Amino acid sequence: QVQLVESGGGLVQVGDALRLSCENPRGTVGRFDMGWFRQAPGKERECVAGSSWSGTSLDLHDSVRGRFIVSRDNTPNTGYLQMNNLKPEDTAVYYCASAPFHSLSRNIEPYHFWGQGTPVPVSS
Repeated sequence: QVQLVESGGGLVQVGDALRLSCENPRGTVGRFDMGWFRQAPGKERECVAGSSWSGTSLDLHDSVRGRFIVSRDNTPNTGYLQMNNLKPEDTAVYYCASAPFHSLSRNIEPYHFWGQGTPVPVSS
């Protein structure tokens, strides 16, 4: 069930930067934590970043540390994933998802609402 709206994906070249946005179209409705996941072809969905409503963040996935930055604006409830120095192995469909406040996790289970997914193909 899609409840969040993502934007900002698209075809990029190696070394390019891209910023994904994730909006809650219902506006500010309660507090929630936000995770960013990606799923490459033939692979399982993995968490690359996450941020809580209070401002804390998950450690970035090893493969994106030093290149990706997660942030959010609680008014309105919008999250961002800044992706720098993109590599071919970053090619995937990227998803944002929301979980109840205090549920921030790398696991999929706490996340009840998901964005529609936005493809990010990185061309070499």
